[in-house]
Amino acid sequence: MTGWRQLRSWPRTLGARLFLILLAGLTIAHVLSFAALFLERYNASRAMMLGMLEKDVSAAVAILDRLPRDERQDVAWRLDKRTYRFILGPGLAGTPDLSRRGGEIAATLREALGPRSAVRVEAIPGDGNRLQAHLRLSDGEPLTIDIVPSIMPLADWLPIVLLVQLLLLVLCSWFAVRLAIRPLVHLAQAADALDPNKKEPRLQETGPIEVAYAATAFNAMRDRIAHHLEERVQILASISHDLQTPITRMKLRAEMADDGVEKDKLLQDLTEIERLVHEGVAYAKSAHGDAEKPSRIDIGSFTDSLVLDYQDTGRAVTLTRKATAAVMTRPHALRRILSNLIENALKFAGEAEVTVDKIDGDRIVIRVLDNGPGIPEDQLEAVLQPFVRLEQSRNRKTGGTGLGLAIAHQLAQAIGGTLTLRNRDHGGLSAEITLLPSRLS
Repeated sequence: MTGWRQLRSWPRTLGARLFLILLAGLTIAHVLSFAALFLERYNASRAMMLGMLEKDVSAAVAILDRLPRDERQDVAWRLDKRTYRFILGPGLAGTPDLSRRGGEIAATLREALGPRSAVRVEAIPGDGNRLQAHLRLSDGEPLTIDIVPSIMPLADWLPIVLLVQLLLLVLCSWFAVRLAIRPLVHLAQAADALDPNKKEPRLQETGPIEVAYAATAFNAMRDRIAHHLEERVQILASISHDLQTPITRMKLRAEMADDGVEKDKLLQDLTEIERLVHEGVAYAKSAHGDAEKPSRIDIGSFTDSLVLDYQDTGRAVTLTRKATAAVMTRPHALRRILSNLIENALKFAGEAEVTVDKIDGDRIVIRVLDNGPGIPEDQLEAVLQPFVRLEQSRNRKTGGTGLGLAIAHQLAQAIGGTLTLRNRDHGGLSAEITLLPSRLS
């Protein structure tokens, strides 16, 4: 359980995880390299110090042995080095140093002075790094060598170099991860925005072999999906078109039959079938809604004309708010969208209200409002799919084919816009068409 919690504390993104792993590995390798160099420097400095100590002590003892006692003090301080100095006298009281360092220094001094010289190395209490070697000159006078072992001092610029190296590791790790993750991000974005009904730019099939192969496979998959959808729509259009002729013949034969209840029911059924066929053909045509040539229209005048056409036929359609703006769009497709939405509002609410607003300077939002029963929240997206109908619409009076909103949704995408359904706070439905002229191609 603890391991699982630790795993969950990791960053969620693949890029962040790769960055941390790569940076940690490079940092550990850098630290190990620095530690190896530092150890090699320490060993080299220690060997150099012991070698210099051996030579200096041998020469210093030889010099002091040949000088009179009253002249030794003036010469002793001149023999001092960075890590040790010579003191005429017994020195400080200490404890025998039995460490490896003390043994190496004692062995070096014995080798410098000869095997018959008595050398005693002691550690000075209170200073764990300070040692004193006690010995006697040839006339018996005590000589103390005060030793403070240390490696060669580090340069002042070394921490700056280490910091620069660490920054380079961070930058190189970030760049490497970004270079590796960027094609995957582009592929994920393309997959998320995949819509075979839209003409989106293809993924670039360049870069490393693996990236190019993935892009090629994705483009091929999108082409196959688009081909299957187009084939399905063509089958629907073909079947719907071919059914019109036998349906017309059946209606003519029914009209010639004797009057009666069965005749009326048969004609009503044939009318429903004919409407379904017409809607199927219309849906198939809406899949190619981008075939219409775009043109510039005044959106306020366009919606005003459409609403007046409904009012001339006695339908309860009103335009309550109108924005004036020139829009590049496909007029016939936009008219079909608004007509479907208005017909839908009239079917379920008996009246429709249209508003046109301009948002953020370049977006046009057209709303078709009604006071009907609305749509359950979990069905707002589903009703935009073909042949999806709500339970209360499955009757002959208010029923439909389930293609009206699907056609409007598909045409909205074809003209570079979006169709969104929302339930109004006080009841009813709001169908919002957002036109994005910059997306029209």
